[in-house]
Amino acid sequence: MSVWARFFRLAVGVAVIMCLALVPARAQLNFETSAPYALLMDYESGTVLFQRDADARIEPASMAKLMTLAVVFDLLRRGIINLEDMFYVSEHAWRTGGAPSGGSTMFAEIHSEISVDDLIHSVIIQSGNDASIALAEGIAGSEVAFAAIMNELAYEIGMENSHFTNPSGLPDPDMYSTARDLAQLARYIIREFPEYYDWFAVPDFTWNGIRQSNRNDLLGSSIGIDGLKTGHTRAAGYGIVVSNNDGGRRLVAVLHGMESARERSEQTRRLVTWGARNFERIPAYGAGEIVGRVRVYGGEVSHVGLVGEGSIDIYIPRGSRRCLSANITYNAPIRPPVREGQRLAQLNILCDDQIIQTAPLYAAESVIDGDLVRKATDALWELALGWI
Repeated sequence: MSVWARFFRLAVGVAVIMCLALVPARAQLNFETSAPYALLMDYESGTVLFQRDADARIEPASMAKLMTLAVVFDLLRRGIINLEDMFYVSEHAWRTGGAPSGGSTMFAEIHSEISVDDLIHSVIIQSGNDASIALAEGIAGSEVAFAAIMNELAYEIGMENSHFTNPSGLPDPDMYSTARDLAQLARYIIREFPEYYDWFAVPDFTWNGIRQSNRNDLLGSSIGIDGLKTGHTRAAGYGIVVSNNDGGRRLVAVLHGMESARERSEQTRRLVTWGARNFERIPAYGAGEIVGRVRVYGGEVSHVGLVGEGSIDIYIPRGSRRCLSANITYNAPIRPPVREGQRLAQLNILCDDQIIQTAPLYAAESVIDGDLVRKATDALWELALGWI
């Protein structure tokens, strides 16, 4: 273990903090972006390297199609649908998302039938609203019924601040997500469906005699972008969810709310390049290794260990080692039952008292209710701390 890793462990060991709420990271050192909403995440660990208003509710626009694709990929994996299945293009799909709509479309013909394979390619490459609606109706019978499936899967993924009302991302005041949730969705797709992820890098797709290029103009660029999805509406502005695999380390980035496609591309390129080039890696904790412990009030045991999602590496801006410190924050009080793997806390890495990186922490084991003596003793502690 390096000297810096040992120092980091010592810093965490003396700085486990009980907070009324998890502390969000502020804008990180040495980087600014014109994107109102942004997040940069290490794919393997889920560690956040940069964020700006990442938990603010945003209109996801066509980036909502990633949730549609996640549902479709999941159903394919379970054998409920097949790529060769033919889905009907209803008048609603054609009128709302097809050529008459004036939006992004695959130009599907009304009352035609199209394979699931082709519909998926259209959603990914052409951002076809008609293709998204045809998939939803073919799977669930209606957009409303399909949106319920979207929301159920979003909950399972851990998208804590998202709600979907349609499969295309067409504007709806009741549909919202966050940069953080969209990054979690991207990680889910990359991790769970590697057999389909290559489709996000397909450069173009032709349907009904009309060839359309992938709307992600960063594909094939020098920074290694290989997915995922752009989005735009007049109200929401221009957004993008991307991932790259440059130098063996994959990053996921979300930016939204920009004023033009050019600004979107420029800001995304800057953020991903900064994340790939400007950090040095310090291994800190192995998979399953206890990072710290937090008190469980009224539990069978008084404390529960905290572990990362796999191993935890520190990524710090080059030249900033001397400012390094860390703490753990969590919502207090924690009460049983606590289940193994439940997210409980957050590891914050700081430089000169400014958060530069965060990583989620999870319960290392389950904790059930304690006996009456334990509960009474812990109740006195809670009373002393002003929680009851």
